[in-house]
Amino acid sequence: MSELIRLDIPLILSGVSDVQDDCVGRLIALLEGRDGVESVHVLRPGALPSDPAHAALLGGRVAIDEPQLCLHYDPERLTLGQVASLATLAGIQVGEQFGHVVIDFRMVGSEDDGRRLEAGLRSLRGVTAASVNFASQAARVEYDRHVVRYEEIVARLRSAGAKPTRLGRFQQAWLTRDESDRRLYANLRGQSVAEQHAVSPTANAIESSGLSPEGDGGTKTEPSSGQAPETAVDSEHEHEDSETGSEDASWYQRNRELAWSLTAGAFMLLARIVARPGTPAATALYVVAYFFGARDNVSHLLKDLRRGHFHFNIDLLMVIAAIGAAFLGEWFEGALLLFLFSLGHALEHYALGRARNAIKALGDLAPSRAKVLRNGTESIVAIEEVRVGDRVVVKPAERIAVDGTVFEGRSSVNQAPITGESVPVEKEKGGQVFAGSVNGDGALVIDVTGGVGDRTLDRVIKLVAEASTQKAPTQQFTDRFERIFVPTVLIADLALMVIPPLLGFWPWSVSIYRAMALLVAASPCALALGTPAAVLAGIAQAARKGVLIKGGMHLEVLGTIRVLALDKTGTITKGEPEVTDIVALDGVSESQILEAAGAVERRSQHPLAQAIMRAAATRNISVPDASDVEAVTARGVHGRVGADRVEVGRLLMFEDNGAAVTQTVRDAVARLEAAGRSTMVVRRLADGNVTRNDGRAATAGWLGVIGIADEPRENAAATLKQLRAAGIMRIVMLTGDNRGVGDAVGKAVGVDEVRAGLLPEDKVTAIKELATQGRVAMVGDGVNDAPALAHASVGIAMGGMGTAAALETADVALMGDDLGRLPFVIALSHQARSIIRQNLYVSLGVIALLSVATIAGFARIGPAVIVHEGSTLAVIANALRLLAFKEKSV
Repeated sequence: MSELIRLDIPLILSGVSDVQDDCVGRLIALLEGRDGVESVHVLRPGALPSDPAHAALLGGRVAIDEPQLCLHYDPERLTLGQVASLATLAGIQVGEQFGHVVIDFRMVGSEDDGRRLEAGLRSLRGVTAASVNFASQAARVEYDRHVVRYEEIVARLRSAGAKPTRLGRFQQAWLTRDESDRRLYANLRGQSVAEQHAVSPTANAIESSGLSPEGDGGTKTEPSSGQAPETAVDSEHEHEDSETGSEDASWYQRNRELAWSLTAGAFMLLARIVARPGTPAATALYVVAYFFGARDNVSHLLKDLRRGHFHFNIDLLMVIAAIGAAFLGEWFEGALLLFLFSLGHALEHYALGRARNAIKALGDLAPSRAKVLRNGTESIVAIEEVRVGDRVVVKPAERIAVDGTVFEGRSSVNQAPITGESVPVEKEKGGQVFAGSVNGDGALVIDVTGGVGDRTLDRVIKLVAEASTQKAPTQQFTDRFERIFVPTVLIADLALMVIPPLLGFWPWSVSIYRAMALLVAASPCALALGTPAAVLAGIAQAARKGVLIKGGMHLEVLGTIRVLALDKTGTITKGEPEVTDIVALDGVSESQILEAAGAVERRSQHPLAQAIMRAAATRNISVPDASDVEAVTARGVHGRVGADRVEVGRLLMFEDNGAAVTQTVRDAVARLEAAGRSTMVVRRLADGNVTRNDGRAATAGWLGVIGIADEPRENAAATLKQLRAAGIMRIVMLTGDNRGVGDAVGKAVGVDEVRAGLLPEDKVTAIKELATQGRVAMVGDGVNDAPALAHASVGIAMGGMGTAAALETADVALMGDDLGRLPFVIALSHQARSIIRQNLYVSLGVIALLSVATIAGFARIGPAVIVHEGSTLAVIANALRLLAFKEKSV
């Protein structure tokens, strides 16, 4: 008979908590087929036991906190320790073999260059996946370290004309809490990449285990552990990265492209106004204007030629069109073309930089230094030197640099930069604080629970960076369209240049001129930039307001949602239930009921268990220890208190077990549920250990029923009204609670439908049924509701600030525990979709109108380039309106 073992995936694969990560699949493939291993699969957060073996394995819990690897193995061939070691070593091999990186780069060019860059990365042997967002100037690359080195990826970026840039200190997400990795990090401060899978110094252990990629007899690879990930900025290219973006750089260095464009414009005007047309002086001035207007484009073209690359891109087409205009004697129009094109590029880069800076500004929310209290002495240290367990002093009005809990002091903390909450939150001893928040008027001493690389802010920055590389559906469409459109335009342009003169329709000079004008008119710059700019701005604005949207797809899909499902506990309600009623049976006191129930519930984090513990604490009841405590999924819990078995849970738990539930118990449950209470039945199977109020020993059996109520959030009803105004047609509440409680809460907040008494698997079924009415979003806590979130069109987790699982499992995370963020993000998505459609229509419309006008001879090169560049700037400016989207717009 096989046995099972479960292991947390983030411990096996360092830094990986997303079960969709390709490395999880690689880990499973590596382990399957090993001698003694029968099967391997993943248990997601919120996993449900599919059979008795898994139910026992999970202890009957509703949810697990981290994704876990479940291994079925033969105990006759492998011991438990050997299985755990095998999985760990396999994880080390996968983690060391496959790297995931998000690289910021700087590149002057067009979206076409971004696609070329992406194609170049994908063609590199050993790169398993690559995605480039030219608007955000970021590339996400997954690669096999056994085949390709990181420095080769950087070299490929450079060979395509991209310059990897240094990332902020908080984007060094590969930093782990291990001391050896911290020492490694100290030697790599100049690195420009966020490594998601940390390097682990265990290659020799892998080799001795026989877990090579080729199997037991596979070729051994050189250990990569002792080697630092290569820096993206080496000494040879150090000057390149200091030219732009540096605060110490001169205005010219930061705005070189704009300076060249303005110079070109100045000489063009001089030639037009001062010099007589056709004179050597005018020609000389136009040549100078051509030089500065085309300098940036030509320099990039020459670099490509030196690297052995040649691409027919928009830069080359513009230069050809300008030269053609000069050849035809239209010097002014050629100079105007280059001036406006270069000016448009400079303004585009400035506009897109605003959106990129909005994301990069997240890294500046937390200070670079902290006051650490060690041995009674305060000392200011770099944030990288702060360790988990240190105590940090935060004075009034200072920003908090770490995640932690308040050890001493009391203050109001402004968490708006992280959660979007408009009102400061009071913090006192034991309260949780987050890096990037602003302290109020009181001093705090904080016990550090998360340093650099392990804070909520760092996770958000990493996920936002990844999200900016995920292409929206509209962008995928425009990419496909351009792959067909651009070659078609080139063929049409060649035909326009040759066929009319051959047929005698007009002279060669007219035909060539109109062909040059068509190159300008049909350039899809606006089409290429409109969608990624909107996605970038939308994700950045959402992050500013405490909402993490994990990609352009989710941003767009949110705007199509018509059906919204919400979990009750902790989503619609406050998630702070309180004991309101205790019905004692058989003469047992209320204190004895709370004592028995509290014993088996004391270590549970379930909201109802916490309510019981608070009630016991309020009454100063001493709760004994329990042993053999086991949770029953979505039903209750049981354990041993002394020699007795105590069971606490829903009536359903006892009915499923075939217990003879008395009519007295059923009546008490029905009465409390009719009053809108959640109920917990308490039974103790014992003799002589429970004393009745009259002093006689109680017989083993039913002790009583506890009634618990969880009040709706103050803003729940108003929020649902706002959601309807934002386009949500149907709102459904899903709850595992009884019908009485569900109906009472649903009526109070105004939902359209209540589905009560649901087990977690029933919520999944409900989502599938609702999906037949249209796209459906599910809102929950990101852990207990993970199966339902995964089956919804968009899964939205609340309270992402306090749980890494919510950040990893959901498509959208509301960082604060505030339902009021929901209308904002829905409305933002509607606005983003509207802007994306506007940009798409404007781009295609301008291309169509200009193409017809230039072919027919109604538009010359000058007006064509003005409209072309104007439309590109217009769609970018339209997209950047999302950066100003505010809650009052909801």
